[in-house]
Amino acid sequence: MNNSDLANALLQVCQQRGIMLATAESCTGGMIISALTDIAGSSAVVDRGLITYSDEAKMEMLGVSPATLEAHGAVSRETVLEMAEGALARSRAGLALAVTGIAGPGGGSPEKPVGLVWFGVALRGGPVAAELNMFADNGRDFIRRETVKHALEIGLRALGDTHEMGVVP
Repeated sequence: MNNSDLANALLQVCQQRGIMLATAESCTGGMIISALTDIAGSSAVVDRGLITYSDEAKMEMLGVSPATLEAHGAVSRETVLEMAEGALARSRAGLALAVTGIAGPGGGSPEKPVGLVWFGVALRGGPVAAELNMFADNGRDFIRRETVKHALEIGLRALGDTHEMGVVP
């Protein structure tokens, strides 16, 4: 499935279940919410998309703790969990998706190379989980497009069975 098909499928599942959706994006800069709102009728499901590229935006708009950012950095499991929780807490959504990563071409390190992306998902009244993915360094556009695709897939899995994610909440 391409990103448009995945976005459409996620919107349909959310609409069938009466669930609103929110996103908190860093490395994708709004591409996830754009993929969703490109679909006609998405306003029935999409509550908001928060683009939190800087650490300050993560703290101000999502309530990410300065201590978390200091201890673990912006691209970390801990940060993406707080991003997902923050998006859920600051919206009417029942499902929040969050992403933070290194899209390149610069900014990578041996510990956090270009292509490393953390995904977070939070369900209102349910679990909050994170998943790590390491995309091939095939350029910034590739990493960002693949991040959008994977985030939409995670949203679909979360609404089916969050245990399929294979991660510890």
